[in-house]
Amino acid sequence: MKPLAIDLFCGLGGWTEGLLAEGYHARGFDIEAHEYGEEKYPGELILADVMTLHGSQFADAALIVASPPCQEFSYMAMPWSRAKQIARALHGEDEFPPRYTGSRTIAELTALFDASFRIQREASDAAGHHIPLVVENVRGAVPWVGRAQWNFGSYYLWGDVPALMPATLAATKVPGVGAGWKHPDHPDHRPGLAFNPGAQGARVRAELEEAAGRKNPGFRFDGSGKSFQSESVARHVAEIHAGDGRKQKGSGREWFAGPGTISGTTGSKSPARKAASARIAKVPLPLSQWIARTYRPVAERTA
Repeated sequence: MKPLAIDLFCGLGGWTEGLLAEGYHARGFDIEAHEYGEEKYPGELILADVMTLHGSQFADAALIVASPPCQEFSYMAMPWSRAKQIARALHGEDEFPPRYTGSRTIAELTALFDASFRIQREASDAAGHHIPLVVENVRGAVPWVGRAQWNFGSYYLWGDVPALMPATLAATKVPGVGAGWKHPDHPDHRPGLAFNPGAQGARVRAELEEAAGRKNPGFRFDGSGKSFQSESVARHVAEIHAGDGRKQKGSGREWFAGPGTISGTTGSKSPARKAASARIAKVPLPLSQWIARTYRPVAERTA
């Protein structure tokens, strides 16, 4: 009998892909089905609001994984005055900006994150033994939920994170750091290029990315005829799942509102935005498979 793993906020099933590869039966829970063309959740999908779940129904689970939504955490990590104002308002130190529709209290902000641990406690109590839980989110969650146990690139982990974790192939936050830079006395020195091109703005970064072959031409969703350039979502996701470990390339501004990006040219509820966000949020296979493999011996003893 295959050990059961529960995937909360399962999305496109990044966690589940690793679980299935390691011989688990994966049961995913999400408030909606993420299906974009041929892309969809690969396991047993149950549509439900995770806040309404009681962990006792998972007493037979060998492992629980979760990836609560990270949009609010990510936004408040940006160096924008509005983002900082929202953070201050949540701490009771300012007013919320006009037309703000997000969380109004810290408890509301962290409710889905906290629900993952509540469900684990309830499941463990019902099982009579500890059921491991690993929660994934972004670095921006740290000020609100506490220090992460580990990070795989920009995928930050809380809960029962194994002591030994895989290294990422590249965990730099700014692509091109040091790339192409030569000392001013070097014959190949490029005037105006800093060691950290991220500090020089989008133009230099774009030149480096183009030289490195990171740019992809515009693409189209659902035959709409409208082109979108989200700093190459397809290649971006391919790099993540090759072990790069970065959710988002370039600056936060480039993702949230850069010219020609999906986020900058579509509404927050549009299919294109949702598809791109789901792909970027998908946990990479090297990480999900590592966690699944680590807990497989425990799963076999408790099955």
